[in-house]
Amino acid sequence: MHHSITTKYAKTFLRSTMYKNSKNLKFCLLAFLCVHYGGNSQTFTSKIVDSNTQKGIPYATVQYGTNEGVVTNDEGLFSFTIQEGVEKLDSIYISSMGYEKSGIAFKQAQDSIIYIAPKAIELSGVYLFDKELSVDEIIEKMKARLPFNYNKTPIKQRFFLRQSIYGRIKKVDFGFQKSSIKELNKSLIDSIALSIPKNSSYYTETLGDFYKTNTAYKMDIFKAAELYDKKNVGSFEDLGKRMEEIFKKNVKPDSYLKIKSGIFSQKVQVDSVLFESEEAAEVKAEADQLENELKKDSVSGLLNAQKGVFDDILTEAFYQEDSKLNIIDKSNRYEFSLAGFSEIDEAGVYVIDFNPKRNADYKGRMYINIQDFAVMRIDFENLNPLKKFRLLGLSYFENLYKGSMYFSKLPNDKYELRFVDFSFGRDFGVKRPLKVIEKNKNVKGRRKQNELSLEIDFQMNNTNKWELVIFENTLIDQKDFEQFKEDESTKAIYLNQYQADFWQGYNIMEPNQAIREFSVSEE
Repeated sequence: MHHSITTKYAKTFLRSTMYKNSKNLKFCLLAFLCVHYGGNSQTFTSKIVDSNTQKGIPYATVQYGTNEGVVTNDEGLFSFTIQEGVEKLDSIYISSMGYEKSGIAFKQAQDSIIYIAPKAIELSGVYLFDKELSVDEIIEKMKARLPFNYNKTPIKQRFFLRQSIYGRIKKVDFGFQKSSIKELNKSLIDSIALSIPKNSSYYTETLGDFYKTNTAYKMDIFKAAELYDKKNVGSFEDLGKRMEEIFKKNVKPDSYLKIKSGIFSQKVQVDSVLFESEEAAEVKAEADQLENELKKDSVSGLLNAQKGVFDDILTEAFYQEDSKLNIIDKSNRYEFSLAGFSEIDEAGVYVIDFNPKRNADYKGRMYINIQDFAVMRIDFENLNPLKKFRLLGLSYFENLYKGSMYFSKLPNDKYELRFVDFSFGRDFGVKRPLKVIEKNKNVKGRRKQNELSLEIDFQMNNTNKWELVIFENTLIDQKDFEQFKEDESTKAIYLNQYQADFWQGYNIMEPNQAIREFSVSEE
């Protein structure tokens, strides 16, 4: 079942989610009920909005059947289709942490805006304890339970992953100085700078199964799409290739060009300029990572690219040693305060805010289970740049790192990911001289004929956003993991504009406005 999920299978899955004591716990987030529909149907589309702020509420659950529903996107939009014969609830029910659960009539969910009210966090007195713990004691118990609370056994996860990469060229100045190459004059150089798109975007959407053990990953992709403009400049190397192509078209047929700077290769420019310094190694690693992200899946391989995204996400879980979110190993740098109490999945949770008290980077909120002290949800955002680097005309800044992670309990009483929303932003810059030397095949000796001198000043920003929903967690045996064979030939379907019917037959997360409006202009 690599390319579709049958109606029969989906209905069996939905029924199984009702039984919490089943061997395989099905975390139905009511978002990705992948059923191929046929026959008559009725579609509902609306937006859920906070009644106080008038802003859309992201990732809220919208339930319309006993085991059927969807999740809103990051703008609060949702859409679902009900087939003839499907048993509906008496109303549509909307729930989101921090808001009152609301029920509305079906007719109100047709091309409408639905307002729901925030729910105040209840303070002490709601929950009774044998011993009331201080916030510091809660944090210490949470840290002590980390080795026991999170799952390390083999598991299969049904997932939907949306990755959005936004590139913005903040500055392109070729700094024309002089040219004895008639064709490569200031007018041409200026036209190149003006022709480069200043904004680019790249989206992938993937539906499949993710197999995970404590040491290895495998993946089975059912369907995937990628949207991007093949003409966009996504890296310094892209810029260099574009310029070289234009240069070559504008020189004499028997001439060739030699470019001196290494500015168009992340590897060359870092290795040749910074040599073996520790800082250079870090910058090179970040540059290589950015370049790999910007390679299209048709080149790098869809399966490996999506496994790489999962690896990045799992590495950034707050309890991992290498996570940028350092509230565990550097908790002494944060001030924790008890904001109150709430509920997640019918479990009571402490609501704890954290803020930096010295040399720390993040603020945020944790929701810690009252019984086992597991973090069931964490929201965070950085207050300071996470990394800054300048040397010999190269610059690198990590300026954005924020997100949310939700966890749910498995039948083995361990916790697994249920939802992730991460955004990671970086700035790259290059300010260095560049020489383009024209040589001629028919000239003896050094063959140098003419030269173009530039002073490049190029700055770009890259923001990567991941939205991952795990809507079914199934514990498996190690043998099941080992026997599963991956299909590395699976490819995403390339789209040069958003197609509303691509996921027809699947009730999945609605695309946001940027994706809906995405279209590649024809030249």
